[in-house]
Amino acid sequence: MPIKDPKELFVLMLSDLRHGAERSTKIFQEMSEHAKDQDVSEALQARAFVGDKILATLDECFRLIGEKPVKVPGKLHDVMVEDFRRELAEIQSPEARRLFILAKASRIVHLRIGEYRALIAAADVTGHYGVGVLLESALADKLAFAERTRHLIRERLLQRLAA
Repeated sequence: MPIKDPKELFVLMLSDLRHGAERSTKIFQEMSEHAKDQDVSEALQARAFVGDKILATLDECFRLIGEKPVKVPGKLHDVMVEDFRRELAEIQSPEARRLFILAKASRIVHLRIGEYRALIAAADVTGHYGVGVLLESALADKLAFAERTRHLIRERLLQRLAA
């Protein structure tokens, strides 16, 4: 799909972000099932719940710019999910599995944070300030999850050291 102007690029990037948000919600639900730890599972389920709100926010962004999402390949996400499943299957220790799941969740959310920051800048450049506000609110949710995940990883490591 040839990109002719900044608006088309913006729509493509926003579509990719929306597609990634859908896929991330699904992988967080899958990770939650594998966690076998109440705190980790609860955090991932909460992330999936917030993900539904983010999807609604991204849909509102499309409404504001008068566009519909376009089809995007999403190959990077597929590779990440395949790697996650393969690597998780090789981990025997329940503690190591929990930390691995948290680390992968952190990786996914940080990738999305970068995408949000780029799109917020693009929204400003293309004059879509309302979209920028919506994207900033979704970014705040991502940053909160990243921080909570960092705390949970630290807590799990401290528990392991104390044992």
